[in-house]
Amino acid sequence: MLEKVLPNAMLKAKPNLESRIRTLKRDWAIVYNMLSGKDNSGFGWDEHRQLVIAEDVVWNSYITNIIEE
Repeated sequence: MLEKVLPNAMLKAKPNLESRIRTLKRDWAIVYNMLSGKDNSGFGWDEHRQLVIAEDVVWNSYITNIIEE
């Protein structure tokens, strides 16, 4: 039934769906925290390209903080 409804999604069973949902929630949380979390000023959203934007200094600081955690 999944293949019929979502032919190119490559989702075959409930574990695949649960895993994909966990991944999407994790990714959404990361983007949400970039845009609205405290100490993350400098990030923005490009409505036209539909992606997070920031100066290189902001990205480098963010990546450094992630690695140190």
